[in-house]
Amino acid sequence: MRRYWLGLAAASALSACGGGNPFATPDPTDPDTGTSATIPEALAGDVDSVSYNATDQTLTVTGVGLDETPFTATYIRKPALDRNGYEAYTVQDNALTEHSTAYVRQAEGGYAAVVMTGGQFGTFQGGTTYGRDGSYSAPDTSTPGGIVSYAGTYVGLLNIDGDSGDLLTPTPGTDPSILPGQAAEITGDAFLNADFTGDGEVKGRIYNRQITDMPAVAVEDLTLTNTTIASDGSFTGSVVADNANVGEYGGVFSGADAASVAGSVHAENHIEAFSGNTPPIEEFGIFVLGSCDGASPDPVCSQPDP
Repeated sequence: MRRYWLGLAAASALSACGGGNPFATPDPTDPDTGTSATIPEALAGDVDSVSYNATDQTLTVTGVGLDETPFTATYIRKPALDRNGYEAYTVQDNALTEHSTAYVRQAEGGYAAVVMTGGQFGTFQGGTTYGRDGSYSAPDTSTPGGIVSYAGTYVGLLNIDGDSGDLLTPTPGTDPSILPGQAAEITGDAFLNADFTGDGEVKGRIYNRQITDMPAVAVEDLTLTNTTIASDGSFTGSVVADNANVGEYGGVFSGADAASVAGSVHAENHIEAFSGNTPPIEEFGIFVLGSCDGASPDPVCSQPDP
């Protein structure tokens, strides 16, 4: 479903809807296959599927197009736009058509992708997907503990214009009212605690958030509220900012002893600097995090034990 975009001096805004989201990512033995979680509609947005090959650095996206008919586009790798360890890909047919940005990451069996077009003619599209390759097993809870921490980085895309540096240059004299925008990126850190004892619960926070092209704009942290971990390692929950429910999050654990976690976030009307926008500001973002008990934990994992 097409979302709506409101142009501002340095920002824009949108609304919401979505659909199914089977993510296809390369299997080590068969590059054409993959596994996926069931992505909630609010997180899937307009993305129907994503196919990513880490070796060839190719990315194709289905569902983000000019109308409701699923459209598949092949994106181009853009290392200059990489953020926080997430690979960037973009596509734009010509200077007068929509520009779309995608970020993807794959680690220890978990993967996630986020896609968003820049605004043009008052509308945009966006969404996320996540999943895992291979098996999943929860950590052994027969020994003391059972709580595992996950830490790493986060990247998201907003319905506000970024620096436009990846847009194709139009012919001189082209009316700017018909030109597309380029979605701005937002970065941060992500931290989750997962309790695999009993029914199992997970909660977390996305913090140190900054809009890449607007470093002076204050951006609120996002709290990922307590939610249950299903038997297959998946979970969905609510996102809170400044004590208000502003969206949804979801994810899935992967690997032996839940070595990693991948997921995504959808939030709206959650950044005070853009309050009053109609429709509200909106964000799609992803995280792929390793366990603090893993071989290469994030530096924040180095904490004193009792």
